[in-house]
Amino acid sequence: MTTVYPSIKRISGNNIASPLGYRAAGLHCGIKHKKNDLALLVSDVPANAAGVYTTNAVQAAPLLVTKEAIDQSGMMQAIIVNSGNANACTGKQGFMDARTMQQMTAEKLGISSHLVGVASTGVIGEKMPMNCIHSGIPRLEPAPGLKGSIDFSQSILTTDTVSKNTAYRVEIDGKTITIAGTAKGSGMIHPNMATMLGFVTTDAAIESKHLHQALTSVVDRTFNSITVDGDTSTNDMVIVMANGLAQNDSLSPSHPDWAVFVQTLLCVCEDLGKMIAKDGEGATKLIEVEVNGAISDAEARAIAKTVVGSPLVKTAIFGCDANWGRILAAVGYSGATLDPNAIRIQIGPAAVVEDGEPVAFSEEELIEYLKQPEIKLKVDVHQGDGHGLAWGCDLTYDYVQINASYRT
Repeated sequence: MTTVYPSIKRISGNNIASPLGYRAAGLHCGIKHKKNDLALLVSDVPANAAGVYTTNAVQAAPLLVTKEAIDQSGMMQAIIVNSGNANACTGKQGFMDARTMQQMTAEKLGISSHLVGVASTGVIGEKMPMNCIHSGIPRLEPAPGLKGSIDFSQSILTTDTVSKNTAYRVEIDGKTITIAGTAKGSGMIHPNMATMLGFVTTDAAIESKHLHQALTSVVDRTFNSITVDGDTSTNDMVIVMANGLAQNDSLSPSHPDWAVFVQTLLCVCEDLGKMIAKDGEGATKLIEVEVNGAISDAEARAIAKTVVGSPLVKTAIFGCDANWGRILAAVGYSGATLDPNAIRIQIGPAAVVEDGEPVAFSEEELIEYLKQPEIKLKVDVHQGDGHGLAWGCDLTYDYVQINASYRT
């Protein structure tokens, strides 16, 4: 189970520039018809950085450029992001265009190009309209505070209906550490990192290798535990920057507050992951699946992800149908170690399966429960001490409509 640290506090007015030394901006440059589509995030000083990337074998040029930049020095100072065009499957020209975005941003800020990351999201297979990029980058003016962060978070969206932001503070070494994040993601969301864009900033002092260790451990329990539609995208990544301006002693697994830092990072990433799941294309409900009693935490998460990713479970939740058989079937094909005669399933407040068999429940009460915007399913397989959570959304008519005409 997750340890609770009272010193971790979520802060109001949360934004990507909440930690010391960060500035952000966003504007409309013409990639999209009207909405903001170009964004810039900057640290006042070079920051240690870490990233996790999509497992799709087809990876877009911006992702490759960003990964190369972080691999070179473990540092980053700025990220240029566009929406409306993924710059994926665009060949040599796409790679050159991503490089141009990186170089133009570096020249604007007066920093080395290897300190600039590039991220793109949108339609796959179309060349980047570089005339828009050339006119847009010079007009970006990153600023601290809320407005620049709002512009940034809105500029990275595609089919999202809301921007996604969160921030937390915690005391470490007598210093106030802030970790903030913003993300986009609505469709093409499935576990296995990352099927989304996520950007996390912190003023904590931590070396890149330890930041990467913290991020990868957190990703498994957050971004890799969400699913909207089972599709893993070509562009998606989560990048964390740590500029050290809080001036704490450098964090590492041997630091007495290492667990507190990791838990704070987990809070940020879990918030963003749940926001993405809740904002799934056409979604009307957030679904949380909690699994206990698996032989390991990994198997518990696998069961939870299988249940929340089942199209039949998702449509049943949309239709307010307490069809526990679909949940039980998903548990059964999850690949986890099971005894079918030991499974317990609960929908909201009501147990519907005990020892692998149905139990009496009020259909009317569960229909009313399933009308709520957030639905919780609990599964206990009674095989061990493993615990896991996963999040997703219902599958609606609007999902089909949105994705039937996404490109056209």
